[in-house]
Amino acid sequence: MAAARKFPVAIFLMFASVGLASSAELPKEGSYDYTTCFTRNSTRIEYSKTHFAYSHEDSGTTVSKSPGGPFDNESVRCVGMTASFDGKNSGSTVCMAVAENGDKRLTRFWYDSEGKYQREEVSGTGQYDGMVTTGSVKRVGETKLIKVGTTQYCNQATGTYKLK
Repeated sequence: MAAARKFPVAIFLMFASVGLASSAELPKEGSYDYTTCFTRNSTRIEYSKTHFAYSHEDSGTTVSKSPGGPFDNESVRCVGMTASFDGKNSGSTVCMAVAENGDKRLTRFWYDSEGKYQREEVSGTGQYDGMVTTGSVKRVGETKLIKVGTTQYCNQATGTYKLK
């Protein structure tokens, strides 16, 4: 009987400590390294081998390289449009990430004039209010075709952040 009572208490303490860890505030500045895996639904225009365009909506979840690290376990939703004319990409995407405590980040991604992918934190709520980030995003692993118009892929984001 005593062993049965200890087990629920141990489980309660474990969940209580996880809750405390996930609700901890971020330090005022630091680095981040996380991967977000998405499911993408897109609508494409295939004009030719060198000209195409598509709109997309993506949803996914982030996993920090260090458990409990910055942006760990956020849900992410993105909408965007990309076009390629003679191999030159253009377009932009906006993503909203929501932390477990409800704080949100709004991030914009776009191709610059040299075709390089850029990112910018646009806005944040709660602990993300006034956040400034630097860093990069790169595709990791293979993009998997689930069915026409639906793919799965992962991006790795690394960099630094500062809070006000």
